[in-house]
Amino acid sequence: MSVDRIDESSRKRRDDHVAVEEPLEIRLDGKSVAVVIRSPGNDEELAAGFLYTEGIIKESHELSTVVLKQDEKNPALANVVEVTTVAGIDLTKRGWQRNFVSASSCGLCGKLTIESVRLHVPSVRDDPLQVSPELIRGLPSKMRSGQAGFDETGGLHAAGLFDRRGELLTLREDIGRHNAVDKVVGAALLSDDVPLRGHVLMVSGRASFEIAQKALMARVPIVAAVSAASSLAVELADSCGMALVGFLRGSSLNVYAGSHRITEKGNSL
Repeated sequence: MSVDRIDESSRKRRDDHVAVEEPLEIRLDGKSVAVVIRSPGNDEELAAGFLYTEGIIKESHELSTVVLKQDEKNPALANVVEVTTVAGIDLTKRGWQRNFVSASSCGLCGKLTIESVRLHVPSVRDDPLQVSPELIRGLPSKMRSGQAGFDETGGLHAAGLFDRRGELLTLREDIGRHNAVDKVVGAALLSDDVPLRGHVLMVSGRASFEIAQKALMARVPIVAAVSAASSLAVELADSCGMALVGFLRGSSLNVYAGSHRITEKGNSL
């Protein structure tokens, strides 16, 4: 698209790229579960990850098919993911608490009650993972090198999944931070790699409550963020044994919870 670029001495018309933001409907066994505002791409992973981190799907073997389809009312758009479960799975009591619209900036906007916000999340206290500060400091540059969408638009967040040695396994981008996390978790779920014990999740931006919640649902023991952590995220991480790292910039970082996991000795190798 065209934009006016204005600086102190000039005003010029130029072409620019903007991050795409479109709705995606997630349907489960023929019923609409949610409409999320996302950046198109990896939509099947997003749907699978959303259902898993919301506690609606418990394990990968519960999924039968995950298919991206065209919108019946607008065939030019592929913005519906149809998810079907295997026969015999009873989903009637699993987290159907959405009012079913989630903005790109807030994954909690469709929640109906305080109780639905505070999903039951598992503890990761039995996960022995510890890593060194040096390993944590190396994550931002590794994730940043794979952010092609951000390079083009400057408007996409990213989530990166790392192993205990600090090697980047999966990177996904989206206009919403929580969507990027769901895409990462969904990729692992569809590859039958959850739970994600012994892994580190890195996110751009801040570490909010929902980021911590989604990571815990996937059993991730360490979450690191470029920016600050929220009070609810710290509270949740601390209660479940997760290490929560924020303001990860250059040589410095803040450990808000689970400081025993960030140690010079570590066990990453």
